Amino acid sequence: MTAPQHTSPSTTRFLRRAEGRLAYDVQGSGPLVLLVPGMAELRSSYRFLTPALVAAGYTVATTDLRGHGDSDTTFTSYGGPETASDISALITELGRPAVVVGNSLAAGAGVIAAADHPGQVCGLVLVGPFVRNPTLPPGMRSLFHLMTSPLWVATVWKAYMPSLYAGTKPADFTAYRATVVDRLRQPGHGRAFSQTARQTDHAFAEARLAEVDTPVLVVMGDRDPDFKDPAAEAAWIGETLHGEVMMVPDAGHYPHAQQPELTTRAVLDFLAKAHPGA
Repeated sequence: MTAPQHTSPSTTRFLRRAEGRLAYDVQGSGPLVLLVPGMAELRSSYRFLTPALVAAGYTVATTDLRGHGDSDTTFTSYGGPETASDISALITELGRPAVVVGNSLAAGAGVIAAADHPGQVCGLVLVGPFVRNPTLPPGMRSLFHLMTSPLWVATVWKAYMPSLYAGTKPADFTAYRATVVDRLRQPGHGRAFSQTARQTDHAFAEARLAEVDTPVLVVMGDRDPDFKDPAAEAAWIGETLHGEVMMVPDAGHYPHAQQPELTTRAVLDFLAKAHPGA
């Protein structure tokens, strides 16, 4: 796995919202692409994709979810609609429409944002997407809530992360995992993650699927452990949203970090059609 390329240094910016600030970076020039990570992840999860998009002529904004990374932990509500609102606010701040790349929870949030503000979202790249609630065995939801208790979530997540990266892992996985876990151990972050896990309901995204009228690319790892049948889930989302589907071999929930060359090529091909002008 190749190491991430380095682009010109970026300075973290902050967008003020009613209950706190969202951290984000902006690099490059050209049409806007907004990269939003999933729950527990950091904006640096896009460390492989960002430089390639910048080099291809795009302005790339990467943001941390509320309560994650460098964003504040003072928020009281989390989940898909809240993240969709943050996406819209950031696009407004940046002053032009964007293709939104969302992973996991953020994919569903992208769907909601596209439905709420079609003039802001000119394309969606849904990576390992949750756009409906999965069917879980009895008691699994309660177990997940127990696992994500603020008291031990950092320890649990450190042990759990490798399973989410089923298949090929990034060369820097050990260092990246240490960074994620360190963040979860910072004051307020474990609580914010726990609230995100407990408040998130993907039914909000599913209810808005029929309202999305923008080009869509679904990117799914063929070993994504969050789905009983990743290929079937990706096919259903693609059919429902009239979008393209790419299955990424030997990748789990984070194909953009696990197979960055394949994912980047697919994203660039999609951007050339959905967001021309770079």
